[in-house]
Amino acid sequence: MKKELLNNFSEIVIEKPVDKIIQQIKELISTGQLKPGDRLPSERMLCDRFGVGRTYVRDAIRKLEFYGILKTLPQSGTVVAGFGITALEGLITDVLQLEGNDFHALVETRVILEVNSAKYAAIRRNRDDIVAMHNALNEYEKAVKDGVDSVEYDLMFHLKIAEASKNSVLKSLMLIVTPDILTYFQKNNICEGDRPLLALEEHKIILNHIENQEPENASLAMRAHLDDLMNYSNKQNKLKTNDNEE
Repeated sequence: MKKELLNNFSEIVIEKPVDKIIQQIKELISTGQLKPGDRLPSERMLCDRFGVGRTYVRDAIRKLEFYGILKTLPQSGTVVAGFGITALEGLITDVLQLEGNDFHALVETRVILEVNSAKYAAIRRNRDDIVAMHNALNEYEKAVKDGVDSVEYDLMFHLKIAEASKNSVLKSLMLIVTPDILTYFQKNNICEGDRPLLALEEHKIILNHIENQEPENASLAMRAHLDDLMNYSNKQNKLKTNDNEE
C-alpha cells in the first residue's frame, strides 16, 4: 500500500538557467516569432536580456547546435535550422525531458542505427569525413583525460560517423534519438568510472576500421562498443517490468 501511495508523488525538478533559455527559444518557435532561417541576437544582447552570465547562453546555444536545432554560419551569426516548426518543437522537447520507459526502445533503436552507420561510413567515407571523425575523437579524448563530462563529445563522435554514412535519413534519426539518450545518461550518472577510457579505446578501433574501409569489422566493433549500454538497458527494462508486475 505504501509503495502504491509513493507512486503518486513525482520528482521535483529544479530548472537550470540553460534549460530556461532553451524553453524560451521553444516558446518563440511555437508562437512563430522565431522561424527557420531567423538569426538570434548576439550573445552579449542575450546575456543582458536573460540577466545571466555568458556561459549559460553559450551552453544553451551549444546544446541546441549539437542537436541541429541551431547552426552558426560564418559572418552570419547563429540561426534557426531549416526544420519545420513541428519538428523543431519535438527536438527541443527531447532536449529537455525523457520518459524513463522509453529508454529501452531508444537504446534498441540506437544500436540498429549505429551498427549500420558504421558499416556505411566504412564504405562511403571521404577524406573530409576522416578529418571530422578524428577531430571529434580528439575532443572526446581531451575531455576524458581532463576528467570533465565527456558524454556530449562521445555522442558527437557517433554523429560524425552517421554523417560519413552519407545517409541523410539515418543521420536525422540519430539526431532524434541521441538527445534523449544524452539526457538519460546525465540524469542517471551513467558512463562513470573507467567506462570513458574503455570507450575511448573502442572508438579508436571503430575509426580504424572505417578509415581502412572494413565495413563488416566496423559494424562488429560498433556492436561490441554498445554491448554495455544494451546490457544496462535490458537490466533496467527487466527491473521496471518486475516493478509493474508487483
